[in-house]
Amino acid sequence: MNGIAAPIVAAEPARAPEFLTRRRRVSVIMVVYMTGEALTESVQCVLRDPLVDELVIVDNGSTPCEAEVLRRLTERDDRVRLLAGHGNIGFARGANLGAAKALGEVLVFLNPDAFLQPGCVAELVKTIEGRPAPCIVGGRVLNADRTEQRGARRGEITLLSALMSLTGLARKVGSWRRFEVHWEDEALPDVASPAPTISGACFCMRREDFNAVCGFDEGYFLHVEDVDLCWRVRRQGGSVLFHPKAEVIHLGHTSQTSPLRVEFYKGLGLARYFRKRAEGVSGSLIAWLLSPVIVCTALARPVLWRLTGRAA
Repeated sequence: MNGIAAPIVAAEPARAPEFLTRRRRVSVIMVVYMTGEALTESVQCVLRDPLVDELVIVDNGSTPCEAEVLRRLTERDDRVRLLAGHGNIGFARGANLGAAKALGEVLVFLNPDAFLQPGCVAELVKTIEGRPAPCIVGGRVLNADRTEQRGARRGEITLLSALMSLTGLARKVGSWRRFEVHWEDEALPDVASPAPTISGACFCMRREDFNAVCGFDEGYFLHVEDVDLCWRVRRQGGSVLFHPKAEVIHLGHTSQTSPLRVEFYKGLGLARYFRKRAEGVSGSLIAWLLSPVIVCTALARPVLWRLTGRAA
């Protein structure tokens, strides 16, 4: 099917639990670009959540049908703010724009193809309050079959750990296990627990913390900006937490953008991230020399997916 199957209907929010009635305002920020049908359900899930005071939609580019539906939604539901007309400025700039225009003191960043599950926002808001600044709390990102999605919680991402994980050596050699980037197969914690890197598909920050780390680095156009944000939070002495009970179903790959283009930007983002993290002259030189290799490796992924019939 093309476009949006059904118009988005303004949803009446349920009553918030009593213990959360005295709280700071919550704004959900969603950057949209050619999302397709998933946008309808994603918005509905947000507007059904009793703790969402505001939904800020940053439209980096929609089909005429989607744009019209979003425009009508703002007329029917005063919780929705639509920022449009600026063109495709990339995810990082779009998210920063949404954060700057949002009125809430607590910011929840959500992908437009991600569906908030009941209680997700409540768990994020409860967990982040009272934490030392700066703090970021990421949700448990699930596939449509409710298995944990790859990338929902990750280890320290460096050139070495990325290489170890990509080649599979981190899993094959016991002493190198510490270099494994992907943690989705690890035992699920009972409570919010430290994780070096969480997924940008759904996470929460207090406004003052987001501002303290200067928001997203706008040098990233698409992908890796979440990895960079987690790294900067930790570098400032803050904490990054993964919350096992703040669940969100993330479809992924719904955008009508070419997979090759997406992987190109992912490669550029990784190369930028490793250059930023490089220490000393030799480290910087290695990062710069490897940048073309990283981009080419990323570009090769869609080709491998087509040949093997699966995505990595």
